[in-house]
Amino acid sequence: MTGRRPLRIANASGFYGDRFGAFEEMLTGGPLDVLTGDYLAELTMLILGRDRLKSPDLGYAKTFLRQLEEGLGLAHERGVRIVANAGGLNPAGLADAIRALAAEVGVPVSVAHVEGDDLMPFAEGALTANAYLGGAGITACLRAGADVVVTGRVTDAALVSGPAAWWFDWAPDDYDRLAGAVAAGHVLECGTQATGGNYAFFTAHDVRRPGFPLAEISEDGSSVITKHPGTGGVVSTGTVTAQLLYETQGPRYLGPDVTARLDTVRLAQAGPDRVAITGAVGEPPPPTLKVGVTRIGGWRNEVVFVLTGLDIEAKAALVRAQLADALSQVATADWTLARTDHEDAPTEETASALLRLVVRDPSADRVGRVLTSQAIELALASYPGFHVTTPPGPAQPYGVFTASTIPAASVPHVAVLPDGTRLAVPPIQDAPARPAPTSARPAFEGAGPGADPTVSGRGGVGEGPAGLPTGTAPPQAPAGTTRAPLGRLVGARSGDKGGDANIGVWVESDEAWEWLHRTLTVETLQALLPETAGLSVTRHTLPNLRALNFTVAAILGAGVASAHRFDPQAKALGEWLRARHLDIPTHLLPTHLPLTPEGTRS
Repeated sequence: MTGRRPLRIANASGFYGDRFGAFEEMLTGGPLDVLTGDYLAELTMLILGRDRLKSPDLGYAKTFLRQLEEGLGLAHERGVRIVANAGGLNPAGLADAIRALAAEVGVPVSVAHVEGDDLMPFAEGALTANAYLGGAGITACLRAGADVVVTGRVTDAALVSGPAAWWFDWAPDDYDRLAGAVAAGHVLECGTQATGGNYAFFTAHDVRRPGFPLAEISEDGSSVITKHPGTGGVVSTGTVTAQLLYETQGPRYLGPDVTARLDTVRLAQAGPDRVAITGAVGEPPPPTLKVGVTRIGGWRNEVVFVLTGLDIEAKAALVRAQLADALSQVATADWTLARTDHEDAPTEETASALLRLVVRDPSADRVGRVLTSQAIELALASYPGFHVTTPPGPAQPYGVFTASTIPAASVPHVAVLPDGTRLAVPPIQDAPARPAPTSARPAFEGAGPGADPTVSGRGGVGEGPAGLPTGTAPPQAPAGTTRAPLGRLVGARSGDKGGDANIGVWVESDEAWEWLHRTLTVETLQALLPETAGLSVTRHTLPNLRALNFTVAAILGAGVASAHRFDPQAKALGEWLRARHLDIPTHLLPTHLPLTPEGTRS
């Protein structure tokens, strides 16, 4: 099948709990061939696992079924296929529920599902254990005529690469094409994060209600990211760069179907709200699949004390001393003092700091009301102005997420076709990896010469000046600098992968990239973000995107479900970095932004 028109494939959900009406918006907002929905995340698997404990008939994203009450008819009328990972831990159960719904609303649809990712029973104490499958099972279901395909745990990008392989009849070893589709899928998977949501430079756009994204994927694997006409938000090289960097760890983006080389991707603005993605190079996938395992880690509770006015540190010390004996039998007790107070504040709230106590223990009793009541008993016997934000409640279970790998050949990837046929999907056979490219063209139209895209390292050791020909010394920074927040020049997006966090940062000009690459080393990052000191931090360079990607190991403890940190998914870690001050060459800073109080320095 050659010369087929581009596939128009869209996203209507970036997480379990995303905008409910997005399904209808995307089906009615313009022409589509396939509509996808991503409902699964590490925390979601824990939630679904607890649902399954209540009833074996549960374990899927119930919201998706409610969206189909209207969506099935709309999709059928418009000839749109639906592909979603909403099956969670029970894709067969969701497929049956969709068939029942279709009969109830009178819509003739054929439903298929993908299974085999569920590895339970797994290790002792595991609540869920799922391999991350690729898109080949989805491809098989669509080839068999399915109108709706639901899956369990597949990679997020597989929701796009699987339909693309069906649409163009790609072979399993069409690695460059598959890599292009994976890049497009990675941009679409988080919904409105590609159209201005959570975007560092949001003040330049109207992002009050961003539309959901869609991709026009061509037969060669290249694509254009866009959105339906008349919807809010923006699609720019900046919004697409931010999403390409999101929750990735290095230039090689490993997947079950292909290893996509993110350092070969090029972006270009192809019109208003249209960004072209080209140049993706693919390599064979690894012989293993990622496995995500969730467990109930124990029980937790918390109390937040409000400290107002003078002597904040002394008030905090008093509370800690008063509760020391009560906490001596608890497995872990973490205190955090957030100095949200202001001197001579005009309101009581702005005169107040927050002292947060988080306790964890294998026993619910030790961190339940027996403990929290001791905190409340201090109400008339502690610091002046004693009060808490909310009354403490009973202990709550917390989860632990761990990741490992398993041989792909040991996982029974199965496509259950609309007629009930069970089709085994074989793993990709081993193939020699291609040699790494030695150069790469710039990411944006009109950019200067590229640099070695394979460069990555720890602390910048061995890295050369990016964006310059071999042997060329980097230019010296101009004498005039301004002490300013890094975010006046640099965009960032951060997120979680288990207990690790990633921070992707980028700039929009070659000159700014040379400065960023030279300046933002691991040592500088750790100085700017003291909470990363003592942790393993790895820096990767992506010259085509004028970007750096940092992986901060273990900063999130046992993952989001453990609520180890104030920001348990590291969503705002990049914004904290952007708010930190550095000496930045003045001529690189946008002239319309105000200077910081420190002013200009030479």
